[in-house]
Amino acid sequence: MLLYTLSIYLYMFGVILVSPFYKKARLMVTGRFSSYKILRRKIDKSAHYVWFHAASLGEFEQGRPLMEMFRRSHPEYKILLTFFSPSGYEVRKNYEGADVVCYLPFDTYGNVMSFFRLVHPEMAFFIKYEFWMNYIFGCYLRHIPVYSISSIFRPEKVFFRWYGWAYAKVLKCVTHFFVQDEQSLQLLATRGIKGNVTVVGDTRFDRVIDICKAAEALPLVERFTANADFTLVAGSTWPPDEELIINYFNAHPRMKLILAPHVVSESHLHHIESKMGRPFLRYSDAAGEQVSGADALLINRYGLLSSIYRYADVAYVGGGFGVGIHNVPEAAVYGLPVLIGPNNQGFAEAQALLRLGGCLEIHNQQEFDIRLDTLVSDQAALRAAGKASRDYIFGNAGASAAIFRQLGL
Repeated sequence: MLLYTLSIYLYMFGVILVSPFYKKARLMVTGRFSSYKILRRKIDKSAHYVWFHAASLGEFEQGRPLMEMFRRSHPEYKILLTFFSPSGYEVRKNYEGADVVCYLPFDTYGNVMSFFRLVHPEMAFFIKYEFWMNYIFGCYLRHIPVYSISSIFRPEKVFFRWYGWAYAKVLKCVTHFFVQDEQSLQLLATRGIKGNVTVVGDTRFDRVIDICKAAEALPLVERFTANADFTLVAGSTWPPDEELIINYFNAHPRMKLILAPHVVSESHLHHIESKMGRPFLRYSDAAGEQVSGADALLINRYGLLSSIYRYADVAYVGGGFGVGIHNVPEAAVYGLPVLIGPNNQGFAEAQALLRLGGCLEIHNQQEFDIRLDTLVSDQAALRAAGKASRDYIFGNAGASAAIFRQLGL
């Protein structure tokens, strides 16, 4: 535990050192300086709190169905929501489903003591990969039940390596694990964690179904796609993805393209635009009849992608040629075939959809062209892949309700 805490201090000082030069590090530092101020101002000492912690935006979305279920069923509880990363906090700091939202202070002894002096949660939910040893041990000492939700374990994780035995002690302090799959249950058993593990699946499926049902109509996008023979929506793309997509788009005048890059910056948008060989518009510049004359629509706003997928015939989810694919269920829920790059091994939903035929993996331009040509020309193949996607998402829903029932809430 001492070595773990030392590594946290080293990480913390490293973030502080680079913060003048990197925006994300700067937000992590300044945001955490504000955490105690937020807690002192907003925590009601007479109220009962439930604590949810998410690393980032993706984990927040996984925990959100459970948070909102808790809010509806138990209005007598207030909700504290903490984030580790700016990509979660800066987007959801005004989330109305929580009473208090702040960064989680770094996991040092002093911060943990200060945190629990201000907050006395009656239960804590850590989402997916979050296992902050000092905080979880602090909960254990204070008899605060800790639940790990939508957690997933792989053999290569530190808990199951010979050098990870000390860190694996944190697992013993978790009251109950609600894991995504059987492999996770079996791996936990190798560390003596038995009897307090339930396989419920991934709460993310519940969330994407909620998003699908509440998807807002986007009149500009609807007008853009109104007379299209075929529309590809490419979401969360990076330059290697965009190279394949734009090459195909330039050579196929029957197709319309909606492109939502992962990084929305002027330099990146200019780079994309320089490669376009057909008329395009940025979403922010599109208006009225003007949008009908464009062949490509560049989405230069965050927060629209989950609603835009509904207008696609085929989806492409980016990241598979670099950092790892992004949110496949967000597209698959609409009953779409989903093209992805090869870096998808660590994503259970993508692996399942590849087996079922809802996802199609591509490695190069030739494969991309062949896959998309097949879907454009073969309506039966298009429908079969789309049905596989939708059936998989809706067939795996219900994890949030299962957790709620198990907890007797």
